[in-house]
Formats: sequence, structure tokens, C-alpha cells
Amino acid sequence: MTDRIQTTFFQRHRRSTIALTLAAAAVLAILALLAWPRGETPEASPSPAATAESSAFERPAGWDPDRPAVHLTPERNWMNDPQRPFLLDGLWHYYYLYNADHPDGNGTAWYHATSTDLVHWTDHGVAIEKYTNGLGDIWTGTAVVDRENTAGFGEDAVVAVVTQQTDGVQRQSLFVSLDGGYSFEPYDGNPVMDNPGVRDFRDPRVLWDEEHGQWVMALAEGGKIGFYTSPDLKAWTYRSGFETADLGVLECPDLFPMTVDGDPARVRWVLAAGANGSSEGMTTGTAYWVGDWDGETFRADGSHQWLDHGADYYAAVTWDDPRLPADQRLSQRYGIGWLNNWAYAGDTPGTQWQGGADSIVRSIRLVSGADGRASLASSPVDALSRLEGARRELAPQTLAADRPLALPASGSDAYRVRVTLDAADSDGGEVRLHIPRGGTAFTTVGYDFGAQSAFVARDADAIAEDMPDTYRAVRSAPAPSAEGTVDLDIVVDVGSVEVFVNGGRASLSMIAAGGEAREGVRVEAVDRSVRVIEASVTPLKVAAIQRSSGTR
Repeated sequence: MTDRIQTTFFQRHRRSTIALTLAAAAVLAILALLAWPRGETPEASPSPAATAESSAFERPAGWDPDRPAVHLTPERNWMNDPQRPFLLDGLWHYYYLYNADHPDGNGTAWYHATSTDLVHWTDHGVAIEKYTNGLGDIWTGTAVVDRENTAGFGEDAVVAVVTQQTDGVQRQSLFVSLDGGYSFEPYDGNPVMDNPGVRDFRDPRVLWDEEHGQWVMALAEGGKIGFYTSPDLKAWTYRSGFETADLGVLECPDLFPMTVDGDPARVRWVLAAGANGSSEGMTTGTAYWVGDWDGETFRADGSHQWLDHGADYYAAVTWDDPRLPADQRLSQRYGIGWLNNWAYAGDTPGTQWQGGADSIVRSIRLVSGADGRASLASSPVDALSRLEGARRELAPQTLAADRPLALPASGSDAYRVRVTLDAADSDGGEVRLHIPRGGTAFTTVGYDFGAQSAFVARDADAIAEDMPDTYRAVRSAPAPSAEGTVDLDIVVDVGSVEVFVNGGRASLSMIAAGGEAREGVRVEAVDRSVRVIEASVTPLKVAAIQRSSGTR
């Protein structure tokens, strides 16, 4: 689990609308754009006056100007690590670390939110209080539904195994909810795992191992992931450890099975963890290994890979959907990460709250590459499309080198840009999309045909000048063209961009600071002309979080 208090991470630095017009007006606007000579930039169209329909795409006037439209944030105070959701009675229950005493007090609790579609959320306040049992505050862990009553608290009791820390000592404790996950009480026998005398001993990720009939825990222990098993969530036995090198202190581990390409005959296991990629020219992120699990030991097929190559996808969790048929349940998972970075977490914009946001929920698959290696691919969850308004498209055309073209303005606070590029005739050169961030600020999303990689640069966004070098560094992801084309799917919100390349085989999640910006995205080819096969901008409705009365 990440450091929970701002004074600590500064000392340690360790992690490291749409405005829908009348139909005729919309048609005329699109035709006008298509009539512009190739490569020329039309003047940006003014945003139409707000209507009852367009207001769905605009954040309410009283919101913090930096609060996103489609990403989860607390109403106030501080947020960080996500906790893996579970499904109970058709409702997703999700928790994240939350400090109600920010910025003057320390320690985190578990804050509770629910959703039916993983896009719209309802707040329920603090579910596990901090500093209640003498063992410290509440860090990262796992909540599970104990359907077989293995722990003896009752069928379908919700049991959370979490790290608590006091006086620098990290231990694992157990909390129990008998009201479906809305409130928890500490177990009388805490801690259920005392510290064996090590510095790093945290972030238990717990799962039920069906094949071996046991609970399994993956625990972050410095440069190692320890594996433990239990029959009842209370008594844990150490089984083995998975050692790493050059990835710093590991955190927030995850362990799960998946089928490769959806083939039930090809089940592999994935071990993931928060890691430091500085030795590879990256920053902190989520590394993972594909391999085998025999009930006691994880053996990797090869070296680690990265779930996301952006700077701001940390402490990620994944989970499956128990409603799917057995032959489909292992073919895809959901994932969510903390959209922030400990190198500058306390400096990100927001006056009503701090700590950044959570990423959008994504759908994750295990796919085989051209070299036969299995890798995780991720794309926005299908339910995000329910927020989409009318798509504005450009006709196929050749983009002349160094003659930028303006895509249609979205007229919304959040939107989705989709671009398909012809890579067959592109010998080097780049395509760059300049995402407006208010005023003259912008963030660049691009593709380098020579390097076969996608990249994001935010050195010209609204806060770059005041941020550390790691914020201004360009982040890139290997992304070979697929069948002669390159697909970019970009989710833009106030304060962030999330880029998915070639069906999600590569992704980059980044804070991209700046308020609302209604002018259109500018796209340009650098050095060589590029054929644009498809290009569109789609506004996204505001997914306002329902705030329950009395939440803290």
C-alpha cells in the first residue's frame, strides 16, 4: 500500500456539452468542416448556447473547476489506493483509501462507493474507520464475500483483510461486515498476521483458489511477493515467495487466472504489483508476470511487462464478473487504478479535494502476440458508451506534413477521440494530436511510425512549469501497427487523458491538467504526410457521483 499521509511521501518519495443543436445545424457544421482544404485549420466554432439536452454534457457550475466529469473523486479531502470491488445482490461495492483529516491530520480509512454499471457511482461514506482498535489506520487490503462461511461469521458475511500500521510496524487485520459491506467491525483476534520483524509487510490481496479449496493471499514484502494460504481467513501459512529485481519496493499485488484469447484450454495465471520502473526509463506503475500457479508457488514464463505505460496508473486492482458463465468468466476482467503518482500527488489541482482521481474502469483480456507471448490488453469498459452523445466524424483524407487540421469541437467537458491511421505507407514521421487544456495549454498524444510507439507529452499543460521533471517527461508505449493501421482511442476529461492503442494492446494513463476547453483537438503530421482513415470526436455526458447525506 502506498504511504497514506502527505508528510510521509514528501519525506520518502518512494512511489516515486455536447451541445446538441437542431439536426440541420449539426449537418451544416459537419459539412463545413469537410469542405476545408486538406491540411488547413478552420476557425474553431463557438459553442452553441446551453440547452436542457446540452447541460447533460456540462459539469454543474458549482463544481471545482478541476473536478473531472466521468472519473470518480471524493467530495472533499484526500483519496488514494483503490480496493478490489465485489458483487453482492447485483451491486458492485468498491472502496478506496481516504483521509478525512487532510491536509492537517494523518491516516487513511476505507471509503465506500457502489455502482450497477462501473460508470455511475454512489457515495456511502467511511466503511472502515481508522484508529479504532489500537493497531493504527487502515491501508490496502481485500474485501471478500465469504459465501461458504469459512470464517464463521455467517454465510455471505463480507470479510476484509487489511494492513494496519502503527509505530512503523505493518500487520494484517480482519474486519467483518454483516450488513453487506456498508459498515465493518474489527475482529477480536486482530492482528491475524503479526509482523515477523520486517519493514515491508502489507497490502494483502486475497482470493479463493477453487482448484485447491483454499484462500490465497499475495502480500507485498519489499522486493518480494509472499504467498500464504488459509482455510478460514484467520490462520495463514506461508508457502513461498516470488523475488524481483530492479523494481523497487513492490506494493498492491494481485494474482488471478485468465484464459489466453478466451480459449478455455489455455488458462494462465497473472501476478501483478505496483512497481518502480525508473531503471527502465519509466516511473511507478503496475508490472505483471504471466505464468503458472500450483496452489503454493507462482512460476513466471518470462520477464515482467507493464499494464499501462503512462505515469499515472498505480495501485491497480482487477476483478472478474461472477455473473458470467463459467466458460467466459476467465476470458475478461475489469480493472481500475489510482490516476496519480507519488512524485507529485500532493501538487495535483483541486481545491475541494486532493489526491487525483481513479481511472475509468477498463476491460482487461489476456491475448497472444505475434511472438506467442501472452500479454494483457485493456480498453474502456463497454458501459462508458452509455455516456456518449452524437459522434462527429471527418471524412478519410491525407494529412499533409506540418499542416494541422482541427477535429470537430466536442462542446462537452469530457469526450472521446478515435483516430485510425494508415501505417502501410508511413516510413517514419509522427502524428500528433494536441488536446486543449484551457487557454494556450495543451497535452500531446502521438504515434511515432518509425519507433512503432505511442506517446503522451504534457510539458505544455496548465501546470507543467510548476511540476517536477518526472511530470514533464514524455511517456511512450511500444505499439506495433496492426494489419497496416494504428488505432487510437483517447478518453479526455478535465485533468486527464487515457490512451488505448490498437484495441488496448498498449495504454497510457496520464494526469493532463487544465480546466474545460471547448476548442477542438488539433491533429498534425510531422515530417511526412499521413493517411487518416477515420477520425471522430464523441462527447461524454457527466457521470455525476451521487453523494449520500452525512458522508464524510
